[in-house]
Amino acid sequence: MVRRKISAKAELPDFQLKPADLKRILSLALARGGDFADIFLEYRTSLSILMEEDIIKESSESVTMGLGLRVIHRDRTGYAYTNDLSEEKLRSVALTASAIASSRTRQLRPIRFRLQRPDGDVARARLVATTRPLQEKIKLVERAYQSALRHDPVIKKVQVAYGESMQYVRIMNSEGLCVEDKRPMVKLVAMALAEKNGRRESGFCGGGGRVGLEYFDRQLRPETIGQEAAAEACLLLEAVDPPAGEMPVVLSPGHSGVLIHEAVGHLLEADFIRKKTSVLWNKLGKNVGSQQLNIYDDPTLPGFRGSYNFDDEGSRPQKTLLVEKGVVRGFLQDMLSSRLMKKDKTGHGRRQDFSCWPLPRMANTYIDRGEYDPEEIIRSVKKGFYVSRLSGGQVEDSGQFTFSVTLGYLIEDGRLGRPVRQATLIGTNLDILQKVEMVGSDLEFGWQTGTCSKEGQDVPVADGCPTMKISGMTVGGLR
Repeated sequence: MVRRKISAKAELPDFQLKPADLKRILSLALARGGDFADIFLEYRTSLSILMEEDIIKESSESVTMGLGLRVIHRDRTGYAYTNDLSEEKLRSVALTASAIASSRTRQLRPIRFRLQRPDGDVARARLVATTRPLQEKIKLVERAYQSALRHDPVIKKVQVAYGESMQYVRIMNSEGLCVEDKRPMVKLVAMALAEKNGRRESGFCGGGGRVGLEYFDRQLRPETIGQEAAAEACLLLEAVDPPAGEMPVVLSPGHSGVLIHEAVGHLLEADFIRKKTSVLWNKLGKNVGSQQLNIYDDPTLPGFRGSYNFDDEGSRPQKTLLVEKGVVRGFLQDMLSSRLMKKDKTGHGRRQDFSCWPLPRMANTYIDRGEYDPEEIIRSVKKGFYVSRLSGGQVEDSGQFTFSVTLGYLIEDGRLGRPVRQATLIGTNLDILQKVEMVGSDLEFGWQTGTCSKEGQDVPVADGCPTMKISGMTVGGLR
């Protein structure tokens, strides 16, 4: 495929499809009786750079373009996609997606597209990455790499990865909606491996978001990314094995947000609610946790990795209150779920790319700040466990979860003690929500590097929380 150069201020690429062509495809898709149809056009450029063993080991660039077409008929969805935008192929896509509907013909009203513009722009990119020289990005990678490598002689290996993309989308549907959007993304991460006396430990740090390269001078310098990754690896060399049993647990601000994402956020996605596979499916308006808990998902946060001007169905996103003072107040809705549940859309219909249909997904999920001073929360624990950084987890439909703790600390007499490595947190979400005892005033978000997987689709997300105390939680070891 021939690559087309696009400037920072360029309009969407020419998909070589006129409005009349798209109207015909939508009409054909609904000819068998579907209730609704939409088209998702995408053009994406991507670049990745990997440095290890003191050299730029890999660099790759790609361009993808294609169209996805969806037909909704009652509670069923038909979907087809193609990267061949010829008229013959588009007709085939429309007929394939429409196969879920009955064979009866339908008289359609003419479609008149109405272009909608975003209220603002969540991207905060002055030096748009895709418009900057390759050497400038390689320099960022080298700065992070050298910073990590020189941090301490025990650092034996460093790996630094840079990634960027620019996604252009155009979304049109049978109700006349038409939106266009440009979505920049950038990420720089470092992994450092430390070795001492036959023991090895690794550390990680990174950042990015819907930002430009100026982010790495103003907000998070490459040197800081490298140093933080190396410092964590060195600290873990001195860490002890985790304690075991039930004890008070304090979650650190920012990085512990992934626990809320996994243990609570997914359970409030509307498809799980309407299919009754979530333990919260019948909890709307009911208390499920501590009165100190206020949980939101907000896709409109400027510069955040999970933010967007329109979701992947063309809906305007909105800050959505999920839990208020421990009571379930709302769900994350896409178009299909909102229709079936007779609820308002919240702008959370997201897809990985044009080959995937939209699903209700999280964007930027967080627990709002509380009233307690973080130091007061730690002082309140005589003997317990402090979670500094989580590396991920697994949650069952029943609500039971297991999370891996990359770095933690013992809490002894109200103070942080020795570092702890490779611990696990085990519990059930409804039980843990009830045991939230103190919520701090120090809301932070974790590194802007996260990706969430659901039904084989990966989308960028962010999460956050303040310092929080859970009165009792099972802590165990991985080794």
